[in-house]
Order: sequence, then C-alpha cells, then structure tokens
Amino acid sequence: MFAVLKTGGKQYKVQPGDVLRVEKLAAAAGDKVQFNEILMVGSKVGTPFVEGAGVQAEVIDQIKGEKVIHFVKRRRKHSSKRTKGHRQQLTLLRVTEILESGADKSGVMAAVGAGSAGAVAPAAAPKPKKAAAKKKAEAAAPAAGGDDLKQLSGVGPALEKKLHEAGVTTFAQIAAWTEDDIAAMDEKLSFKGRIEREGWVEQAKKLAK
Repeated sequence: MFAVLKTGGKQYKVQPGDVLRVEKLAAAAGDKVQFNEILMVGSKVGTPFVEGAGVQAEVIDQIKGEKVIHFVKRRRKHSSKRTKGHRQQLTLLRVTEILESGADKSGVMAAVGAGSAGAVAPAAAPKPKKAAAKKKAEAAAPAAGGDDLKQLSGVGPALEKKLHEAGVTTFAQIAAWTEDDIAAMDEKLSFKGRIEREGWVEQAKKLAK
C-alpha cells in the first residue's frame, strides 16, 4: 500500500520501508512521528485530506542538504556582486506504517515543522500571569491570624513581607517593643531609625485596641 502525504509544503508518495528527506521536523533521532495530512491512501483520495488516515515514520537523523550557491551581480555604474551559500536543514526518516483509519487515536506524536513548533509556544504564556496575580493577592492580604501591618506609616507590601519574615505579624507585638527590641529590629532589617521616625510603636498601640 502507498500513500501521498504533505509536509513542508511538498508532497511525497511513500510506502513502508521508504527513507525520506523532508523539511526539518521538531523531533530528535529515534522519535516516532505521524503525518496526518494525507492526500491519498491506496485508491482513496482525500478532499483535501483522507479523514482518519496517517503515515508513521521513525526519525533517523537531523541532517543538512547539499550546499547551494546563490550569486547576485548588479551591472550599474557602481556595480556590486555577492555570493551566498546555503544548506537546507532536513530530517531523515524511515516510513514504518501507513494507516487507512484510526490515526487520530494512535497516540503517536504529530510530525510538526521546526518553525511551527516555535510559533505555537506562546499559547502557554497566560499561566504565569495567573501565578503573578495570585502572588500579588497573597502579598496584599494580611498573614493568617495577623494584622494588616500596612496600616502603619511608611509600610507597604514589601516592608510588610520583611516584617512577617522576621516573625512580626500583629500590632500588639510592635506595641510591646522596648528600646532594645527597636534597636535589634533596626539592625536586622536595616531600618536605620525608621521605626522611631515613623512612630510605629505609638501607632501600633492605637491600632491594637
């Protein structure tokens, strides 16, 4: 049985055992891939593709085609000429099986061009936004069983987080600080006299009531 498949903008007539060189696929040597754009299987012709049909193949290697020289010369007063070489990236594979039906349930990785694989990657990008929003919400919310320390003068989400990490979660804790406690906290969090300047202890005593 033979089939005609389409990949990389080209059509190939294949049968099991054939070795092909096609436009580079997003696969590694040893991977098994399946072509799903099948134009014809035996005597069955697709419109444009045969539904449920597929061609499975094993990737042998990623190779480069023969070098092609491109020469350009412009005949003008200030003439110029340019020579460029190019070697097309290709995938070498061996056809293993032709499926007339059931290809959509085979579970084999679809043969996708290397360029197409990069194009669909951004579709998974929205997830980090949700994570960032969740993290922001957690930062804005007071610690479980604690007070909203952002009510203190000069305390924002970042500073509140530092206080939580230092074990300070309630106004009552701050209200009970002694001079030694304030000095220790200044040193620990590099506040440099900020606690006294902002009057946190007095504010905390009022807020703790």
